[in-house]
Amino acid sequence: MSETACPCRLHAAYPTPYSACCAPYLEAGKPAPTAESLMRARYSAYARGNIDFLLDSLAPESRYDFDRKAVTHWSSQAQWLGLEILSTERGQPGDKDGYVEFVAHFVMEGERRAHRERSLFRFDEGEGRWYFVEEANRKAAPIVKGHQTGRNDPCPCGSGKKYKKCCGATDRSSADT
Repeated sequence: MSETACPCRLHAAYPTPYSACCAPYLEAGKPAPTAESLMRARYSAYARGNIDFLLDSLAPESRYDFDRKAVTHWSSQAQWLGLEILSTERGQPGDKDGYVEFVAHFVMEGERRAHRERSLFRFDEGEGRWYFVEEANRKAAPIVKGHQTGRNDPCPCGSGKKYKKCCGATDRSSADT
């Protein structure tokens, strides 16, 4: 009987055995040498239901909102199809931090899905290990609206009345109906 391929699919063309890929980090407690290897191990932990590893590999300052029940549900209900690393930035031995952008492929409730994320990892020199810190996706630019007429400003229609006594009164009455 052949050994099971690692869920992270390090080499998709020729699957790497789990024992030679993520098992040393998930089962033997060996620290992952790079941010990417920790990302791969975390994906494999989701696929194998190793919730304790997911918590332990999370930076201590990021554990306050770890939802074990939700993570366990996602881990157990998904059929994990593989991990695709899109890019890495730093995260090598000797670096203090690094980013890994990835797509996690899975099936949930009969629907094929993909979770794309750019994650921040930090190396703790004292412990000699990498930690997942947070999702580091860039946030969308804020929506900036133009000048808004205040209730006591002159009405922009040019009537000379306050906005609240002119067009503002119309806006308010139409909003009430």
